[in-house]
Amino acid sequence: MTTKERDGMRMLLMGNGAIARGAVEGGVQVAAGYPGTPSSEVLGTLAALAPDKNIYVEWSVNEKAALEVAAGASYAGARAMVTMKQVGLNVAADPLMTLAYIGVKGGLVLVVADDPGPHSSQNEQDTRKFAAFAKLPVLDPATPAEAKEMARQAFALSEQLALPVILRPVTRVCHVCQDVAVDENAAFAAPAGRFEKSPDWTIFPGLAAKKHVWLNRQQEAARQLFNSSPFNALYGSKDELSPAGVIACGVSFNYVQEALQLSGISLPVLKTGTPYPLPDEPVLALLRRVDRVLVVEELEPVVEEQVIRLAWRHGLPVRISGKHDGFLPREGEFSVDRVQPVLLAWLCADGAAKGAASGPELPRKEGEAGVHRGQPDPAGVEAAAGISASTPEPPPLPVRPPVLCAGCPHRASFYAFKKAAEGKDAVFTGDIGCYTLGNAPPLNTVDTCLCMGASVNIAAGLYRVEPERPHVAFLGDSTFFHTGLPGLINAVYNNARIVLVVLDNRTTAMTGHQPHPGLGRTAMGVQGKELDIARLAAACGVEFVRRADPYDLEAAINVAAEALAFPGPAVVVMRRECVAVTKSTSRCLIDPEKCLNCRLCIEELGCPAIFPGPEHPEIKGQCNGCGLCAQVCPAGALEEAVK
Repeated sequence: MTTKERDGMRMLLMGNGAIARGAVEGGVQVAAGYPGTPSSEVLGTLAALAPDKNIYVEWSVNEKAALEVAAGASYAGARAMVTMKQVGLNVAADPLMTLAYIGVKGGLVLVVADDPGPHSSQNEQDTRKFAAFAKLPVLDPATPAEAKEMARQAFALSEQLALPVILRPVTRVCHVCQDVAVDENAAFAAPAGRFEKSPDWTIFPGLAAKKHVWLNRQQEAARQLFNSSPFNALYGSKDELSPAGVIACGVSFNYVQEALQLSGISLPVLKTGTPYPLPDEPVLALLRRVDRVLVVEELEPVVEEQVIRLAWRHGLPVRISGKHDGFLPREGEFSVDRVQPVLLAWLCADGAAKGAASGPELPRKEGEAGVHRGQPDPAGVEAAAGISASTPEPPPLPVRPPVLCAGCPHRASFYAFKKAAEGKDAVFTGDIGCYTLGNAPPLNTVDTCLCMGASVNIAAGLYRVEPERPHVAFLGDSTFFHTGLPGLINAVYNNARIVLVVLDNRTTAMTGHQPHPGLGRTAMGVQGKELDIARLAAACGVEFVRRADPYDLEAAINVAAEALAFPGPAVVVMRRECVAVTKSTSRCLIDPEKCLNCRLCIEELGCPAIFPGPEHPEIKGQCNGCGLCAQVCPAGALEEAVK
């Protein structure tokens, strides 16, 4: 669609309304958020448009839940948006930091509205800093019209990079009105939603180490895309050399332009709407034609610091001014009245007292002393350390993948739901804990893992894209209290048809068996009130709540089947103590006369106590006598015995 076609209809829109319209034109399918000024009207507008545009929109219980719901939708290929204000990003930080490693499938856009001033916030934190921390690209609009266009294009950018993209409007963009071109007939050909199972959706330390390398590479990929972005443009004296130039980010560009007009001054002004990662080509083009630059941006020197590094790397003797040399403050909202005297003072400064070089004396050409030329020579480093280049590499250590303990009740819980869901193409969302190991063969019952408490919300997000597919979320008892409860409330409030399985092994197992509220015992050993997980679930409004003992396999499978058939949120509490804190007095034995050597006990369960033998499976000493293998055996060849 051409610009002319999009300009066929114009509306007077507030910035937040323009962002919502841009999201619709960009093909948003799922939107979630938590209200917070100055961002609230984005989701409110989307909710009003949702019935006609076939969009699912929800107010989530908090920003973490909203981002995880959107992540689940994105995993299934849907384009999703999350809305919040700057302090809400603190709540969403847990999933965000790891989601950057995992990546996305459908475009995922976070609208995080900053509040310089502040006008209605408890702080002035700069979301661009958070974007750099998470290593995610950020767009910074100057006007409602640009915010709308950024929102429209951000989904495709997200899919191209396989990363979430942050759109950072500030209060003056969110709440100002502008005549904006809209396309009421915009139609995005949404792909059929489908979550494809892959180990890449389950974050383990090994995967995280590999994906961190990928994430760092994506910074350069984003920079290259931003080099040709229409949101970066040079204004003013474009053809002539000038002793001074300005780089302005986001809404600050408006203040700079008006201040220059009022002062009757013509300067080259590079407007950047992509502050991180900063595109190097347009910035270098400006730096090579001026002697000094003033960087104007609200709050933190995000762009300024990148410009300083860029000038240093390329040996450009440009004096870079802004916040680091005191021309501009790092606090508060800018305006024309604030920017104009700064511009005049900077232009009148002689360069010695103000606007001094941003760092040590810089060489004028690349390759001269002091210019960074890349990584140190590995051979030189080894020689300095006394390492011989001929030292042979030691052989690789044998791979020992982690596995659930023999007799772990989680194995039985996973197996029960796997059997109950046979033939239903269910998706099993997992969480943080030893039960994440349910992703390994032969159980294969953890398809996603993001952060603590995310399994519930990711399942709900997947449900919005694939409502006919069963979605089962696994959560530990300690994690249920940690961040699972808000997710459960969110699922009930928004009527997500999912099954939450709480794996209650009566401890915080993976980190050293610390107590939690379900035990009622404090860190100092004081016994207080035990909080009952099943009763809490019922109090949250869940109509289907059941308890089951995973060691009673037949009963557990029946409960799992009932939960899967229930037309609404369902909770099953699988309760059995962790084998690491109980003293087992029994073990299982194999009767060789009855054994058919069908190997089901090995191939179905993956228990580390059962090994293939020359004639029949063998049970080793680590068996804890859970009896699960005996219940799986079709020949009755396994039985419990006293140790």
